[in-house]
Amino acid sequence: MLIDTMTGAVTRRGLLSGMGFAAGAAVLSGPGIASRGGGLVRPLDIQDPRDNLYGFAKMWGTIGPKPVISAYQGVQYAVVKGKRAKPLFGFQGFANIRNLILPDGSVKVMGKECGYFTDLASGAIIDVWDNPWTGERVETWPFLNDKFRGTLGLTRKVYEVNGSRTVNNDAQGGSDAEPFRLPWQVIGDQYLLGWDYAHEYVNPVTPEGWPKASSGRVVNPSEHFVLYTPRAEIDDRSVVSARYHGGFMRQGPWWPWMKMGQSGVDGVLIGRMHSYKITGTHDDIPRAVLDRVVRDRPDLLGDPTDGPDAGVVDTFGKYARDVPPEVAGYKKP
Repeated sequence: MLIDTMTGAVTRRGLLSGMGFAAGAAVLSGPGIASRGGGLVRPLDIQDPRDNLYGFAKMWGTIGPKPVISAYQGVQYAVVKGKRAKPLFGFQGFANIRNLILPDGSVKVMGKECGYFTDLASGAIIDVWDNPWTGERVETWPFLNDKFRGTLGLTRKVYEVNGSRTVNNDAQGGSDAEPFRLPWQVIGDQYLLGWDYAHEYVNPVTPEGWPKASSGRVVNPSEHFVLYTPRAEIDDRSVVSARYHGGFMRQGPWWPWMKMGQSGVDGVLIGRMHSYKITGTHDDIPRAVLDRVVRDRPDLLGDPTDGPDAGVVDTFGKYARDVPPEVAGYKKP
């Protein structure tokens, strides 16, 4: 279906129907009512971990047999102590996700993802960037991940990244042994949801191996989402994927490809992006990203595969694995 979408062989109506979207599926008047399409409508029980996972899996991707596309696009700023925030480049990409609800109610997440950097004026993908602090022209390094697989269980999600443990939505307090409950809010015909995680771990891009690329011995990236999804599409149990839109904020140290390790500039990157799954098809992917992926990495548009959990693939770890050290003879830890 994804390739058909790319070539325009599937109509928008057919795509929405095939993905199980049901805009305006029902007017909610109580538990267990029937939608206009005949499906059972039952509002989320936000105290029940299984219902939390069910709602999140439909919103974040799909619980249907074919993956769906979600995307993001926005701008990354640099904040240097005492200076005004400076826009540097655009940041655009997408995820290609399918979720599987397991017999115990937990969710297997399978997907692919990518992120590219773009020119602020034209929106075109940039392959080189002129660093205003060092005066050096550097090659950008897009994040391309052809496989991520993990499991969301009935207790709060714990991410293991380079030996560091991160609990999702830590603003809620509590421990990782608590039931999986997200801060869903019901306002009008929408569910509002926040999704956060904050990391702090030893930088795989070490100063000894990559003195120019490394931002230091420890990195602390975090990502924060505010999401809005129609109640009718979440609560209709016959619908396999619900649309969402929201805001996506990322903060973290300099990207390794910026080569800021010896610049002496202490700063942080902050990104503000739209995050969304509106059609769930290639129509959602920013045009410059779609064109580049079709040309260079069409495999990212194919169906993700099942298999063992692959864990979190962080940008810094992937850079350290894929980019040779700058120092000749350096042995990776």
